[in-house]
Amino acid sequence: MCGLFKMEEIINQISALPLIEKINAINELREKLHKISPFRNEPVDFVKWVASDEVYANDYNPNSVAPPEMELLAHSILSDGYTQPIVTFPTSFGREVVDGFHRNRVGKENSDVRFRVMGYLPVVTIKDSQSDLGDRIASTIRHNRARGKHKVDAMSDIVIELKRRNWSDEKIAKNLGMDADEVLRLCQITGLAEAFKNKEFSEAWEVDRDDSLGGEIISDVIDGFEADDKGRIFHTWEKWECYRAGFYAERMADESHEDGEEKYREFLSDLQAFESALSRVISEWKYSCEHYLTNDRMNRIAWLGQASVCYALRIPSMCRGGYHRLSEDQKKAADDMALKYLNIWLKKNGRETVNYESAGGKTKAELY
Repeated sequence: MCGLFKMEEIINQISALPLIEKINAINELREKLHKISPFRNEPVDFVKWVASDEVYANDYNPNSVAPPEMELLAHSILSDGYTQPIVTFPTSFGREVVDGFHRNRVGKENSDVRFRVMGYLPVVTIKDSQSDLGDRIASTIRHNRARGKHKVDAMSDIVIELKRRNWSDEKIAKNLGMDADEVLRLCQITGLAEAFKNKEFSEAWEVDRDDSLGGEIISDVIDGFEADDKGRIFHTWEKWECYRAGFYAERMADESHEDGEEKYREFLSDLQAFESALSRVISEWKYSCEHYLTNDRMNRIAWLGQASVCYALRIPSMCRGGYHRLSEDQKKAADDMALKYLNIWLKKNGRETVNYESAGGKTKAELY
């Protein structure tokens, strides 16, 4: 009875605290209980509520949810509440999302949800053994594949990233739930010659070399692979102007992710500045445009928008959430502008112009 009395006293003390102090106290109490729990090795044993501004999206999630499904997710959270926490990893910048990219977005972008959870999000912390970026990437893929959702182009980029981190094909296959053939096919799709340094991949491509370009242009001929986008041009990653400009940076150099998204929004809402950058990108980023804008399986409007922000402000694509801060009219104006310059580039390079559907990788095109 003495123990129950003390517990009741603690609960009463916490109940009397102001909101933020109450949340912090509850988190602290839960953490102490978690440390002595028989289930302490399971992340779900300790769900912590943190300020949503502390949680930021990773830039390697290959999962995609179309607008109708996003609306359904928001409806589900509004109706049923948060039934699944967001899986995160603590960094010096806050908490990086490992799984729950869209639950994170709903909690931030849906005003009704954000009001109800008072600007907080439920998170769990992934095991310390997953602290390496490669392990976190693999964890994200496993979560996505368990639900059966991932984008092929983005998955191939993930495989290449793991190859750069000296992961063997066997390790990739085991950790991502693939077989060897799938790993090979995803490596082939990207056209990154760096991935083919070992003998296994050395003859997977037919390569045409032009010494005047200072690198390799990789043809669209892949043994045993039928590409949907005939006539696509591949360039190796070190030639991509967007890569050198910081398009794939994992964090902002001197500012917060929040600041990056806000600057992203401000830039896209200034159509004159946006148009100027689009014009410069399609005229100056020769290799990036050839590599990406000949890929009709991706959202080319989105890439052009992100590339233009990167060109003008050196803000990486990880801040693309700034697009969703625009009004619907501003989004439409930005999409129209990007489509206009995509078609200018396509026409200039002897290719057929496109509409929204085909420019957006056979989905509704948006700059995210």
